[in-house]
Amino acid sequence: MNAGNKTEVSAGSNKPRKRRWRRRLRVAMFAYLVLAVVVWQCHVADMLIEFPPAGAVDAKGAQRQLVKTPSGDDVELWLARSPGAATAEPQAFMLFFVGNADRADRWATFQAAQWGDTPVEVAGMNLPGYGGSTGPAHLDKIGPAALAAYDALHAKAGMRPIFVQANSLGTTAALCVTARREVAGVTLQNPPPLRRLILQHHGWWNLWLLAVPAALSIPSDLDSLANAEHSHAPAVFVISEKDEVVPVQYQRMIYDKYGGEKRLVDLPNASHNAGMDQAAWDQVAVQVQWMWKKALANQSGK
Repeated sequence: MNAGNKTEVSAGSNKPRKRRWRRRLRVAMFAYLVLAVVVWQCHVADMLIEFPPAGAVDAKGAQRQLVKTPSGDDVELWLARSPGAATAEPQAFMLFFVGNADRADRWATFQAAQWGDTPVEVAGMNLPGYGGSTGPAHLDKIGPAALAAYDALHAKAGMRPIFVQANSLGTTAALCVTARREVAGVTLQNPPPLRRLILQHHGWWNLWLLAVPAALSIPSDLDSLANAEHSHAPAVFVISEKDEVVPVQYQRMIYDKYGGEKRLVDLPNASHNAGMDQAAWDQVAVQVQWMWKKALANQSGK
């Protein structure tokens, strides 16, 4: 009898504990759902990823053009011509997207100069919320802005080829375009797969409490792995082996997924923001010429 009584008391005493743990689990789950909604609604992913630079920038003679997106936002393009197109019509166009915390007006004339005697007009897009592009700087505005910029440039280019070039965060815009529009070739430097990067590389320090909702809030049109798989233009990848922002294994995920013919320029000692030396520029120039020849061959075959 005594043993039976003890068993009954012990079993009965466990029931309140189980109820308490269930209540705590429900409270924890509810708190996490509230946190996830807050992360989503407050655009925490935008605040963690995007850093629009402030202040004026010397455009060094580049010409400004505004393009409207379907939602009515203004997209700022900065146009410049290569030396070869100074007195002749461009044979091709290049749309470029800068990385985070950078501005296209800073680089348009420099990018144009890299084409030398080849007659090319370049157009650099400021991301939404950067420079004169209307904001705020939300990731879900990047894809529509990039497509609007391409469409505006295509209206000008007509049948002439359009190349795309991008660095870091700008590669999400570039791959959004290459997966949905006709592009003659694309150059991508240090491309991040945002969702994978957030979950796998940054999840540990917040126990994935912020990482999961932040990753889920990345717009589908900026899924660079999916976009790379659906892109078929000739591509040049420039990968920095010592990249501390987008570790090299994440860059290679996009390279491996890319669906078109591709070439690799490997920078073994380069960090994320390190400028390329002359040897690296020469390697990239060789591959860009490969894309140029393929574009002209494709154009003549149409």
